Amino acid sequence: MLKITGLSFAYDKDSVLDDINFSVDKGEHLGIMGESGCGKSTLLQLVYGSLQPAQGDVYWGRKQVKGPLYKLVPGESYMKYMSQGFDLMGATTVSENISEYLSVFYPKELKERTEELLEIIEMKRFAKTKVRHLSIGQQQRVALARALAQKPEVLLLDEPFSHIDNFRKNSLRRNLFNYLKEEEITCLTATHDRNDILPFADRVLVLKDRQVLAEEPILEMYKNPGNLYIASLFGEANLVPINIIKSYADTKRKIIVYAHEFKVSRNSGLPVFVKKTYPMGSHYLVEGYTEEQIIYFHSERDMEIETRVFLNISLETINQRLKL
Repeated sequence: MLKITGLSFAYDKDSVLDDINFSVDKGEHLGIMGESGCGKSTLLQLVYGSLQPAQGDVYWGRKQVKGPLYKLVPGESYMKYMSQGFDLMGATTVSENISEYLSVFYPKELKERTEELLEIIEMKRFAKTKVRHLSIGQQQRVALARALAQKPEVLLLDEPFSHIDNFRKNSLRRNLFNYLKEEEITCLTATHDRNDILPFADRVLVLKDRQVLAEEPILEMYKNPGNLYIASLFGEANLVPINIIKSYADTKRKIIVYAHEFKVSRNSGLPVFVKKTYPMGSHYLVEGYTEEQIIYFHSERDMEIETRVFLNISLETINQRLKL
């Protein structure tokens, strides 16, 4: 088990993380989300040991991860950290980068392992290409394979797919995270993209204002976000008074409604006027307004500006959110 207790850190006098506590079981995948600057990358660097915490400890089982005050070279043999900097050798080939830390005394195993990783990152035809001739997205894929080469027990990923094109990104996610599950490699993925973790992570930890705002199984958090900030990490969301959605409701409480959860009607529901539409391919994201607020919802068709439509939400969703 990876265990983090009382972790705090500041750059100069600016506190970034304060009293962070959580644990991750062997083979578990924890997603880490939050707005830019909330400390996601800093947290991974603290876990890896490349930053020295002001307070707190990091343990993998009984082994304590030591920071730079205690180690000249940060990191532990059982842990790999893929940063946004990649740290590749540009003058050598893709295969040479991947196999750098594999033993040359076992050439057959080295070749098989390198080919396995090339398959995972879908770059077999670039095996002999020098890294400096690759695109930044291809370099990011090589960095992934390089981090996996020695089969770490713990893998730390910092925005691991940020430079990879959508054409390749989805299959690469499946390849990587299915492999990690099969090998029971503990993984922490810091990301701003819900698609990096929503289908793959077991739990998600949300950072805000230097602290852990929420930590739950990822699908539970998605279905029942505790507030608008959390919901916005998963998609376009609204905070609306329950009594304007259902006029018979006797409560002034507000509930979170994702844009896709509204159903558009022509004759009954919450009246909304169309302000702007955004084509999203499979649907339109519509920015509407009432007397009280702006509301975002999905529509299967485009809409004229100032058209009045009515929005409804299922009773099941209402009841689910009112339980929060």
